[in-house]
Amino acid sequence: MPVLWGKKYSREDLAKRTGDLSQIAWVTPVELTEGNERGSRAAILRNAAGLELVVLPERGMSILDVSYRGIPLAHKSAVGPVHPSYASFHGLDWLSSWPVGFLTPCGLHNVGSPCVDNGEEHGLHGRISSIPAKQVTTTAQWTDDGDCEISVSGVMRETRVFGDNLALTRRIFARIGDPVFWVEDTVENAGLAPVEYMFLQHINLGWPLLDEHTRLMLPPCSTLARDGEAEKGIEQWNSFLPPQIEYNEQVFYHDCRPDADGFVQAAVVNPEFENRTGLGVYLQYSRDEYPVLVEWKMMRQGLYVLGIEPANCHVEGRVRERARGSLQMINPGEKKSFTLEIGVLCGAKELERLEKDFDWN
Repeated sequence: MPVLWGKKYSREDLAKRTGDLSQIAWVTPVELTEGNERGSRAAILRNAAGLELVVLPERGMSILDVSYRGIPLAHKSAVGPVHPSYASFHGLDWLSSWPVGFLTPCGLHNVGSPCVDNGEEHGLHGRISSIPAKQVTTTAQWTDDGDCEISVSGVMRETRVFGDNLALTRRIFARIGDPVFWVEDTVENAGLAPVEYMFLQHINLGWPLLDEHTRLMLPPCSTLARDGEAEKGIEQWNSFLPPQIEYNEQVFYHDCRPDADGFVQAAVVNPEFENRTGLGVYLQYSRDEYPVLVEWKMMRQGLYVLGIEPANCHVEGRVRERARGSLQMINPGEKKSFTLEIGVLCGAKELERLEKDFDWN
């Protein structure tokens, strides 16, 4: 039974008080029409808790926007949500059509640096975020436990003639009374041969959540720098600067200790937001599904963003991943499932409870 504004309401209670469920929560498909965004579909999800998401089926079911009670949580680039027909994804061209946004799926054949593997070119972060979804469905329905869900789902297929045949099915959903949503992904090998695959969730948090008072909170973990640039900042991986005129990205790999149930919880909190009201975002995931947590720290003016990226790999490309001995395989007919829970925390009491409930670094 959903709790709305501090009170429980049954389905019957809400039917008596509203003419339609869309009065308090809805999901609706729209289409973008301006410039190189033209033809891009979007789905907008909004619930009674003040959570709003904008999902882009044309861009691999990426999440462009997440806001809470009007507070933006994602970093967005000037590029915007370019329709794939206007974009190139060779080498570093991926960056010329990347809106950044709240969450971009990366893979499925490559994550991170472009590379050439066995004569095949793989661009930055792979192709999956450039593949339009099929079987896109939006729903608002009551669940067996008496709550109500709003959701959008779709299927992307990454394949070619004489090549692999991988499918990603994604479902994004929220319940109507909580500032929490879930991203459920299933990667399937629909081909006839084993396939090496990589998968990463590129979550990008921006101002006003991100500023010089913000902290990244992780459970006890070991942390490695990707390169020499990151080594310079490894002692400050969990703290942040105001926007800098010059700043080179720093990338860290965190191996986080899961709780007794095998889950990892991470949080980004700004206790000084809005005169110390406090604001935070947490995510929870299974360590078996995402053994690596990548941190992308970018403090440059105009590109002021923190990437928190659960992954089954690192971000140096498939050639390097194979050399590490950590490139994962999916067999014919096999399905791999991944679930992310993402929630918003607002208010000093919620942030205090978060800090007390978990063992943080």
